[in-house]
Amino acid sequence: MGQFKKTSTISKSDFAIECDMGDNIKSLKGQLLIASPHMDDTRFQRSVIMMCQHDAQSAMGLVINKQASRLKLGDLYEKLNIGAPRFAAQDPVHIGGPVDSNRGFVLHSQDHMLPDSMAVTHEIGLTASIDMLRDITEGVGPMHTIVSLGCAGWSAGQLDREIAENVWLSLPASAQLVFDHDHKTLWEHGFATLGIDPGFFAGNAGTA
Repeated sequence: MGQFKKTSTISKSDFAIECDMGDNIKSLKGQLLIASPHMDDTRFQRSVIMMCQHDAQSAMGLVINKQASRLKLGDLYEKLNIGAPRFAAQDPVHIGGPVDSNRGFVLHSQDHMLPDSMAVTHEIGLTASIDMLRDITEGVGPMHTIVSLGCAGWSAGQLDREIAENVWLSLPASAQLVFDHDHKTLWEHGFATLGIDPGFFAGNAGTA
């Protein structure tokens, strides 16, 4: 669980959130990616991804609708030797993606931001500090949180090609969609929001 260490925090250089978009790349930061029904990569089938960074060099996001089957937040605290949580012990741990699967991220509402937190949208923040986990378990953290292990990542130009090939659809993220909607039906709801029936969606399979 290397990312959740006292000295392990997100820095602007890590994700280049404040990036130069001079290459005319349309950034998908702050968007939700909805996997095409024809996605052939089983790791991303029916996935919804919160895009946290996207520039000409790379892209990074967190799958928000897939939860670990047997790992709760209390279990994670035990593995990290944080101590018994006072709050949120039964909250789920999400599988954010296949990249850096031992690295932790907290996607959260912006009512509680730490010095190393970064804004993803005007409502949603991203933090990888163990201090955020401590705040959550002490009951003083953000009102809304998604604790994830791992992320989804793309190399330069890869995500742009996949978008052009209809591997992913996108729509603007909102705190309500990210934190409040039932993760089990979020993929279907994304298509409904776009006004598209996934049964009739014509796209090409792809990977991320």
